[in-house]
Amino acid sequence: MKKLTHGVLCALLLAGGARAQEQSVTIWWAQWAPADALQALGKEFQQETGIGVKVHQIPWPSYQEQVFLNFGNKQTDFDVVVGDSQWIGRGATKGLYLDLSDWLPTAVDIKTIHPRAAKYLCEYPPGSGSYFAAPCETDALGFMYRKDWFEDAANQASFKAKYGRDLKPPDTWAEFRDLAEFFHHPEQKRYGCSLLTGREYDSIVMGFQPFLWSWGGSWGDPATFAIKGHLNTPQAAAALQFLKDLLAFTPPGGSNADYSVTLDAFSNGSTAMVLDYFPFYPGVVASMGNQVGFFVMPGKDGQRAISLGGQGFSISTKVPAAQQELAKQFIAWFQQPRVQEKWITYPGAFTANTALLKSEAFAAASPYNATFAASLDHLQDFWNVPVYNELLAKAVLHLGEALDGVKTPQAALDQLAEEHELIMQQAGLLK
Repeated sequence: MKKLTHGVLCALLLAGGARAQEQSVTIWWAQWAPADALQALGKEFQQETGIGVKVHQIPWPSYQEQVFLNFGNKQTDFDVVVGDSQWIGRGATKGLYLDLSDWLPTAVDIKTIHPRAAKYLCEYPPGSGSYFAAPCETDALGFMYRKDWFEDAANQASFKAKYGRDLKPPDTWAEFRDLAEFFHHPEQKRYGCSLLTGREYDSIVMGFQPFLWSWGGSWGDPATFAIKGHLNTPQAAAALQFLKDLLAFTPPGGSNADYSVTLDAFSNGSTAMVLDYFPFYPGVVASMGNQVGFFVMPGKDGQRAISLGGQGFSISTKVPAAQQELAKQFIAWFQQPRVQEKWITYPGAFTANTALLKSEAFAAASPYNATFAASLDHLQDFWNVPVYNELLAKAVLHLGEALDGVKTPQAALDQLAEEHELIMQQAGLLK
């Protein structure tokens, strides 16, 4: 055996050290505050392990397209994708997401994950115990409101005189409608509400769902995937009509308002109540402070339902096994309670850990956190089957036609139910 000189040995050790330093995990996520938080934690992970973390952020409107275009390559540019809940069926059945069923229970105590987060963000099929994602960002729709307008003495007296009750955040959709009407003064460029009705990606679907479910409708039977008789009921049509009627109290363009438009309607000081996802709210709080308050989604006749948001960590099957192991190492580190305690201190970063969600530390971390925690037990989700994108596109089209007055709500839902059921049949899901 050739004897190594001191110089050669040092060179080899330095090369090995360089290779260790080069170890890194690349994560793709959308561009928003939680991704900034994940990058900050990634630096702590690198300090502890020597493994780098790069969080590549993509603007929301092009995020889905870029991810699945990349999955078309022989090897993905990311090791981990923080994917929307609706993507998991496609990722699982098309062999894009690594099956984590055996590994995830070794990385995190499954019992500590909020049941709605586990069901919709991590499992496919939902409730099956087969995991293709680990918890990352738990999310929900919720309302911001102009707390200063609600607390104004003149407004309180005027509201009580007109409606016979105190001016306060609504518990029911009927109360919400009265509040929207009360605050709507377009001649003063003040508006009652801004809702999610945009036609890009999923905003109109997410905005309609709380009405659909609270009125007793549904997207379909989750056991048989039958759609007709579930989505196009009179109750569902009444829900869509109620949403359409509320547009009378929105700012100009309110019938086609996506996530950024609703945020702008609040941030520009013009609108009393605005619907959006909680992780978009840190910037509003930073700029408006005590002027802003938050309330849980209203309900109807004792039924309250909220569109789930959020994303889970999924590991690409199209990267080498060594990269998959590094990804697992980071995800397991992130799931630790001590790391989750840091995670919830960042603006817009929401945990799935049930104990932390109930903690005083979480409630105190941001002014919207208590409202967020109160929302989670009411979460429901859109279809996450492999053909979710086809279902989503049809929903956007026909719901938009109803809001635009091209079709009546009943006619729009009748056609949507027909087309959704055909998609399910063609995909081999309809039983």
